[in-house]
Amino acid sequence: MATTTTPVLRAGAFADLPQPVLAADDLVLRPWRRGDVDTVVAAYLDPAVQHWHARTMSADEAAAWVDHWQERWARDTGAGWAVTAGGDVVGQVSVRQVHLHEACVGLSYWVLPHARGRGVAVSALEAVTSWAFGLGVHRADLDHSTRNPASCRVATKAGYAAEGTAVARGLHADGWHDMHLHSRIAPTP
Repeated sequence: MATTTTPVLRAGAFADLPQPVLAADDLVLRPWRRGDVDTVVAAYLDPAVQHWHARTMSADEAAAWVDHWQERWARDTGAGWAVTAGGDVVGQVSVRQVHLHEACVGLSYWVLPHARGRGVAVSALEAVTSWAFGLGVHRADLDHSTRNPASCRVATKAGYAAEGTAVARGLHADGWHDMHLHSRIAPTP
């Protein structure tokens, strides 16, 4: 079926470029590496990361997860960054969904326990959002459980406006959660 609109982002908008390394305050966001596997395993053992992201990972699964981000970049379907401070991974930020035709992306993030409360997620989210808008993305959004006020604070501090609540949309280990949706629209030139 033909569409009546022209795609906003062309195929290859991600894949034709190397995935960038981004700077955010004292943080460096870089593509995931195989050397990060132990950190990914440890992150998904953290009760908060495990609860809000509804998963754990073995070393083999973490290696596949790292490789999967490179594959997604090459297919224009996503991008994942290790958020580092002083060379150590302290969190992650990801473009989880990409809709090239409408230039919309969905994002997610987590921060390791020792780095929480220092603005890591806000800085990382702002950096990836700015990068995406510079690439031509029109809309960036994210969602989180209504039971996760810390994630709501991150979204709000990063300039993501609350749009509403999707009832019983996220399945967690303790049952269905309502999810808040937040978004930012690219500034008009």
